Order: sequence, then C-alpha cells, then structure tokens
Amino acid sequence: MKLFTTLLSAGLLVGAAQVSATVSRDLPLPQGTPSADEIARQVYFANHFYAFKNFSIRQRGRTVAVLINRDSDGSASRTAVERHLNNNYENDVIKSRDLAVFRSGKLRGTGMLVTDYMDDAQSQSYMIWLPALRKIRRFAQPEHDEAWGGSVFTFGDVTLREPEHETHELLGIKKMRTCLGVIESLEDQPYRYVDRLPKRSCRHLNKDVYGLKSTTKFEDWWYDYRISYVDTDNFADYRTVYFKDGEMIKIIDRDWGLVSESNIADPRALFWKSWYGIDLTTGRESWAVIPQTVVAYNTDKRNGFWSERTLRRIKR
Repeated sequence: MKLFTTLLSAGLLVGAAQVSATVSRDLPLPQGTPSADEIARQVYFANHFYAFKNFSIRQRGRTVAVLINRDSDGSASRTAVERHLNNNYENDVIKSRDLAVFRSGKLRGTGMLVTDYMDDAQSQSYMIWLPALRKIRRFAQPEHDEAWGGSVFTFGDVTLREPEHETHELLGIKKMRTCLGVIESLEDQPYRYVDRLPKRSCRHLNKDVYGLKSTTKFEDWWYDYRISYVDTDNFADYRTVYFKDGEMIKIIDRDWGLVSESNIADPRALFWKSWYGIDLTTGRESWAVIPQTVVAYNTDKRNGFWSERTLRRIKR
C-alpha cells in the first residue's frame, strides 16, 4: 500500500439539491438556467471527457506532460506522465478505462490501469505494472483523500469524487476577476519535457461563471465545502476553493482549452492545459502542465489498448 500511495461573495442562494443521477456519455446539455445538481453533473461530464470516445495525453518525441511538486522550502520534483482515457464502451459493465504511464524518476516505466464500472455500487479496480518486478499487482480503490502522484491533488480531486458525494448550492452568477495560478518562480521558464512552462492564464477574465457550493457528505472530512467557479457556456471549472472551519485551505485552478473542430459541436469538448494547486496550510504547490501538442482525441485506438497486455509492454 505504501508503494500505491507513492504512485499515487458570489450572489444570493438560488437553491440547494442533492445529486442522484448517474453521469454518462449521453448526458444532454441543460435547457435554460441549470440547477445546482445539473451544473455538478455537467462539470463531472467535462472533467471526465465524456464528449470524446477517447482522450489521450501522450508523449511526442521529448515532449510530454509534466507534474511538478514544490515544497514550502522551495525544493521541487517533477514527473513526466502519459494518460489515456477510453469512454468507448457500449456494454452494461464497463463505463471507462484510464491508463497512466510514468515516464521519469523513480516511477519510470510504471503503469496504472483503472477500470470504472457502470454499476456505481462497484468500486473501481486498479492494476499497476511494476517494471522492476515485471509483475502486475492489483489494488482496491484508493481513498478519496490520498495524494495523486505525491501532489496536493487527491484521488478525489482527479477522478473519484462524483456529484452524489456532495450536496450542491447555486450561488448565482459573477465575473471571473483573477488570473489562474502558477508556480511563480517557474512561470514562463524553460523546462524539461515541455520546452517552456506557460505564463499564467488570464484568458478567462470577465467571463460569466456560476458559483457552485458543494458540501461533502463524508463525516470528519478534510474539507467542509468547496466553491467552484464554472463557465456558464461550457461548464469548465476554472477555480475551486476548499474551506474547513470557515478558512480557505486549498485552491485548484484549471486552464481549459476548447476543441475547435467543426465536427465536434459539443461545447463541453474541452481539454486541460494545466492544473495548479496550492495547499494553504503547508505552502506546498503542484502544477501539471499539458502541452497542446501531446493532446489527442477520438483516435482509432482499439479498446484492447486499455488492457493488461499494454501494461506488460511498457518500456522502462
């Protein structure tokens, strides 16, 4: 398990609701002004790339996505990572499969295949390829609050948290007034794997966003509630602020890109350009940067790519 963990004022209250419906690839866009539970489902839809049959953050030559973790003393580590997500299952068993491959550091050559099932009562399954042992190990679904890749992002933040794990309140509509966060000392600097790290994104300034307050149902949890600022047109969640005992404890910012192909009409056909997170209690920061050149979607990869066989063929 130790190895696995290592891998691993907006306006007036409009309404409150508990989400119970399952989110799937055929979730329609809402008609008119959506309710809080509809917004939560739409945000989940966008973050799980359900507008695509498959979505990849791949390696192209020396360019690949990188996850940077910076401690409060200024020391930093970096991990290059690929991720391939497949939603193209038309059966009553599998909802999606997610393949992550670590391309640098101590985890180089390690692969993780996650299967999510249509039955919401069934936990996700995890298979991890350990290159040093040349064996696959199977693990139970991690806890929501476990760190993903040693970052300030949790497994709940990245994939596990579903709309029904929280109750949701719509706090009206406001304008985005701030740029998105970055690790300031690294902003716009040359960097391995991505050539150059980006400048902070201010493209979303003055866009209309919903304020969505989501209160956890878990008892004695690490946060009480979080407030997300969600684009009113495409449901991109630009910023999420976490609160505990009335104090801000963590911020996650996501810079989103919009697919421009004319054959994809869904405004939720979005891709991540970066994630930035800061733990306000410790000062630790994480920054995942995804160059647009490594993004691919709706490719002709067969479903067999997401399998044990692919894990075993990962080169170290």
